[in-house]
Amino acid sequence: MGTRRLLLGLPLAIGAVLLQSVLWVPTYEEQARGNPARLEEFIQASIGDAAVLNPILSTDSASAEIEQLVFEGLLDRDERLALRGRLAESWTVREEAYFHVAAEPGEAGAQAERIAALLHGLRARPAGLSPPVRAALENIRGIEIEPARDETRTIADSSGREVRLRIAAPPRIRLLLERVDPDLFAHLETLLGEGVFLRFRPEAHLETDPPLAPEEKARLARAALPPVEHNPVIEFRLRPGLTFHDGRPVTAEDVRFTWQAVVDPRNLSPRASDFEPVKEVRVPDPLTAVVVYKRLHAPALASWTLGLLPRHRLDAEALRREALAAGKDPASFGIRQSRFNREPVGCGPFVFREWKSDRFIRLERFENYFEGPPEYRRFSYRILPDLLTQEMEFYAGTIDAYAVQPHQVARLSRDPRFQHFSGTSFAYTYIGYNLRRPPFDDPRVRRALGLAVPVERIIEAVLYGQAERTSGPFPLQTPFYNRDVASLPYDPAAARRLLEEAGWRPGPDGVLEKGGRGLRFTLITNSGNDIRKSILTIVQDAWKRIGVAVQTDLVEWSVFIRERIHRLDFDAVVLGWSMGVEPDLHPIWHSSQTGPNQLNFVGYRHPEADALITRIREEYDPERQAALCRRLHARIAEDQPVTFLYAGKWTAVLDRRIVIRERDAHGDIRHRPIEPTPTGNYRFHFNRWVKLPARPVFAAP
Repeated sequence: MGTRRLLLGLPLAIGAVLLQSVLWVPTYEEQARGNPARLEEFIQASIGDAAVLNPILSTDSASAEIEQLVFEGLLDRDERLALRGRLAESWTVREEAYFHVAAEPGEAGAQAERIAALLHGLRARPAGLSPPVRAALENIRGIEIEPARDETRTIADSSGREVRLRIAAPPRIRLLLERVDPDLFAHLETLLGEGVFLRFRPEAHLETDPPLAPEEKARLARAALPPVEHNPVIEFRLRPGLTFHDGRPVTAEDVRFTWQAVVDPRNLSPRASDFEPVKEVRVPDPLTAVVVYKRLHAPALASWTLGLLPRHRLDAEALRREALAAGKDPASFGIRQSRFNREPVGCGPFVFREWKSDRFIRLERFENYFEGPPEYRRFSYRILPDLLTQEMEFYAGTIDAYAVQPHQVARLSRDPRFQHFSGTSFAYTYIGYNLRRPPFDDPRVRRALGLAVPVERIIEAVLYGQAERTSGPFPLQTPFYNRDVASLPYDPAAARRLLEEAGWRPGPDGVLEKGGRGLRFTLITNSGNDIRKSILTIVQDAWKRIGVAVQTDLVEWSVFIRERIHRLDFDAVVLGWSMGVEPDLHPIWHSSQTGPNQLNFVGYRHPEADALITRIREEYDPERQAALCRRLHARIAEDQPVTFLYAGKWTAVLDRRIVIRERDAHGDIRHRPIEPTPTGNYRFHFNRWVKLPARPVFAAP
């Protein structure tokens, strides 16, 4: 009888144990009791792995999240998005401006001296001048005459052929300005005569080998000897005593090397357009970097938030040694091939320790970080492609943060165990079209596809209302966004009319055809993102209703970025852009950025957009810059290179045990709750976050 009961009860007992092992997950308190070190580790979950841990090469959000902890820039932004010093303890901005004067042969020097003397006199006696002109003269702190010079250089003409230039540059006037003055030469024209700078003919001072047509020679001459030249200058003073994670000092040579690495065409850096305007970086001493720009460039300071690279790890000699050690050809071995991209060395708050692809990335705090080491000893980035798994592990406390989904927001916000934050993101989601491929080269087709997308349905059904419609490429919260440009309405009938106008007619199977080709293509996005997956389904069905046959595909994140986006191998894609504060859209929308590994992967080209993007970069007046941005917004919206869908609302949920730890002047510790900055950045003080054993109680404000 006992044996019989044992045989009957054993399966039930085993089943109960197995069921418990499935349903029971140790709570955070139980983990912390068994492993107190868990209190000292922050674990972030992600649906996808990083692609490359090098700030001059990466383009994806997963890589950026790790890089901002491992690397540090000269500057970053404070709670109110104002620039503040990081590796740079201070900086100044000034300008060196130049202009040539028109003169008869042999008279350029004397003419330059006469004009310099005139400007000196007007600065000393500005009576009768208009306030703007007087202010422009007061801004000049020095007037010099640069002597004539002879120079030879080789460049490519418009056909790509090498041309040797022999330049006999006449003397020119150099103005040293206290601050950048974009209107300087307009003001000087009122003093020296209208059109004075246009009378200088640079082609008269240049010979070419081989000889060129007059138009081509004039073009090259203007580039080699511009009549006027703005050279903004930023002088950074680095903090003394900074070191990289390997103990080597951070110096101004690393600043110069980072710029050189970004603009080196062999590295194919997507950040190249941010630093191409830099003319040179001078290093007068180990703690001073003087950055000289070729022309006006309003986003100049913001570009130096890029993480600094260690020169000693990646310069030509270091790469040569690495190539030889790996048995590879040093001639073809560059930064993109270096193991540095998987074993980075920076000078940020955390030190890289380990990366297991598609599993985790582990960091440890940097004890010598210039602001003091972070409170957390370790940071782990776990790859959990399944969102349900992320949610279960968050509840159990085995992860501390994950991408909370819109349908979870209401439930989690009411749970007393958690603190939550939300706001409209500086980002937008869109459907991008590969404009290099038909039928997307026809703007009528792109607009028709946009008219057929039920965006409001997506916002309500997929995002649970946690988003706002958007019609262009700037963040909704900024003055650059053009609110006079309406989002495309949902109008399938209008979409069908546009397609008919473009020559598409229904085929035997109901799919639209033109020239014997059906309107068929593939819409892709990254796997692990349930929202984008749902968008694929809704859009596929919506387009089917207007006669468009669409296949959909989900691709693992790192493969998606590396093989499809970087290589421009897609028809249409659902993606999002996370935007910064600066309105510089050159990397994403300028026609020069449409190649492999660049950010304008949809291939958008328009001369008016290019001109506006360039003017925005050169405009220092905030109001004029905002007006130009709104014109660019309207231009891009008219062309519809992408279908702008929505700006999502971000939500973050954390355990209430996570607080900010502060120390007063006496070293006494106090804790305060985490609060987002006025701009919505709840992780601004992450280096001071700490997880307590028990939930704290804070006094009501």
